[in-house]
Parts: sequence; structure tokens; C-alpha cells
Amino acid sequence: MKLTYKFVQGILLGFLLFLVACSDKTEIVDPPPAYTPTPYELEIPYAFPTKLNIPGDNPLTVEGVELGRYLFYDGRLSGRTHPDSLMSCSSCHIQENNFEPGVDHPVFEGGFVHGLSGQQTHHVVLPLVNLVWNSSGYGWNGSFYNNNENPNQRQIEDIVTLSVIAPDEMYGDTSRVKALFQSLDGYPELFYKAFGSDQITFKNMARAIAQFVRTLVSADAKIDRYLRGEEQLTQSELNGFILFTTEEGADCFHCHGGFGNPLFTTHLFYNNGKDTIFDDPLDRFAVTGDPMHKGAYKAPTLRNISLSGPYMHDGRFATLDEVIDFYSHDVKWSDQVDPLMHHVLRGGVQLTPSEKADVKAFITTLHDEKFLNNPAYSRPEKFPDQN
Repeated sequence: MKLTYKFVQGILLGFLLFLVACSDKTEIVDPPPAYTPTPYELEIPYAFPTKLNIPGDNPLTVEGVELGRYLFYDGRLSGRTHPDSLMSCSSCHIQENNFEPGVDHPVFEGGFVHGLSGQQTHHVVLPLVNLVWNSSGYGWNGSFYNNNENPNQRQIEDIVTLSVIAPDEMYGDTSRVKALFQSLDGYPELFYKAFGSDQITFKNMARAIAQFVRTLVSADAKIDRYLRGEEQLTQSELNGFILFTTEEGADCFHCHGGFGNPLFTTHLFYNNGKDTIFDDPLDRFAVTGDPMHKGAYKAPTLRNISLSGPYMHDGRFATLDEVIDFYSHDVKWSDQVDPLMHHVLRGGVQLTPSEKADVKAFITTLHDEKFLNNPAYSRPEKFPDQN
């Protein structure tokens, strides 16, 4: 067979292309495995409930909690960097004040706070204590709750989002906030470790802060040590404990727990007889539409309550003595008053001066100094971009 020039040329060209292809072949490298965060083991204290409110799509991890702590305290969470415009969760929720503003806040007065817009919050601030056991709704009226009719406001994650954008709080923009933190050295790496991506999303910012908040556990007050058999109460404290947990006494336990409820709240909502006219647009009635819920509000935890003044949803009482006096003598009857206010027809439980002192002595046993000074909950010495 006679080979033509063009045929031979074609064979040689194909051979050369094969050699070139072989020489340029690059090795295919598998992508690095996704970072697997470390599960955070939340220790359930003695006598505390074992059921925790942790969403399945945001489990606690060591890396997530660490990131959440940074974000909780970083004033740039407002989306701004000017010193006069910095605001974070910790601006209002101060550890040594039971994660409330406190009565001695240098900027906010009367338990209320005002946002960067200048607008004041409708109610006083609630403490961030033992919220991992709360499954009945967050806020004074429980407007953040798990319900199919309320799909966008269910959990602490949603409260974080609202806090950043609300005019009476940080008054920020979530797109601006995530862009700012994307530009800060150190934060993208922390997000990668916590959530498997260094592309910061506000959803993951809220998830991280919520993880940190769920670790804020108070369980080492004097009453806890007493229940664990580690310490004795004084006679006055014991008297107060009995008054606290009996209907014939101060009758506090129905709403605030006692022997079987170390949370010292039911996390439920009550009209406790403060008023007879109910015109607050953000009471429990605003959430449920049930007329019997007019004037009803969450019973907050009494843990570290001596630091949580002023008291009630509107901060009307400045001291614990005023609160005890109210429940003793000034409870008002109305159609909406909760049935658990057993002594309403005589104006209250009618405690004597010595009984009031005993109840107050018991309430002070709920003061948890370890919680208020736990370094795991405190402001970081440096932020990621400062390391």
C-alpha cells in the first residue's frame, strides 16, 4: 500500500498531540474535607430538667459557642465602626448585672434601653439566664415561640436578628453587618470552623450568638448548694423557703417554682394583679388573642433577681422590698387576674414585716456569684482581628 504524504503527516500530527496531552496532564486533587466542629457538652446541673430547647439545625459546638461569644460582645454588630455607633448584645445584657442593663447603667435608665435611633424599648430588658430550658416563648409576651402560625419568629436566633435591625436596639442592616465582619481578619476562619464556610452569612451570625446564649447557665447559688447537701440555710432563709413554697405563705411557687423547679420560673404568662385597665399593645393578649390574657406577662426567673431591678414588665418597682409589699397588700382584682393569685380578694398574701424579711432572705439565696463572674461568659480580652 502506497502511503501518501498527507497520510503520514496526519499520523505524525496525531502522535505529537498525544504527547503534548500527556505532558500537560495535571493531577486531580480532591477538595479538603469540611471542618467538623466539636460537639459542646452542656452539663445539666443537679435537679435541672433534662429536656433542652436546642434546634436540630443549630446544635451546640465548641467552635460555634466561641464565635458566638465574640459576636455577643463585639460592638461592630451594629454594622458600624464609629465609636459613637458601636452596640452589641452586651451593651444591654451585662454579665455582672445578671445579663440585664442594671439600675446603675451609665447610659440606660430605669431598665429600659434605647437604640441607635434614639427609640426606647417598649418593656424593660429580661435577663439571659437558663434560656436553654425555655420552650414556651421568649420575651415578656412570648411573641417568639415555636408555632406553625409564626414561622419566622421562633427561637433565640430570631431574637438576635430582630435585635440587630430593630430601631429600639442596634438599628442595623444585616447585609451591612455580614459584609463588615467578612472584612475583619480572623472572623472568616472562625466561621469556617463553626459552620464549614468562610463566607459569612447573617444566619450563621445569629446561630453562633444563640449557641453562646444557650450556654449561660446559673446553677451554683446558695440554694443549689443547699439542695445538693453542700451548705445549710439560715433559719430566716429556711423560713422564707417555706413561705415561698406554700399557698398559706407567700404563695410564690406556682409561678416561680420551688422544690421541684430549680429554674425558679415556669416560663409561663400571668396577670398578677398589678392593674385593672389593660391597654398595653404588647401584652400576652397581643400574641394569643385570648381576652383572659390581657395584662399577662412572663414570670421571669428569680435567679440573681436582686440584680435584676427595676421589676415588672414596665419597671414600676425599683426594689425587691416594693415587689414584696405589692404581693402582700396591693394586688388588684379584675376579670383577667390569674386564678393562681389566690389571695387577690384580700389584696395580697398579707405578710408580716418579719415574714417579708424572711422571704427576702430566701430570695437572696438565688444569687449566683459564680455565674456572674464566670470567665467563659465574659467579654473576650481581644477580638479575632486583634489577635
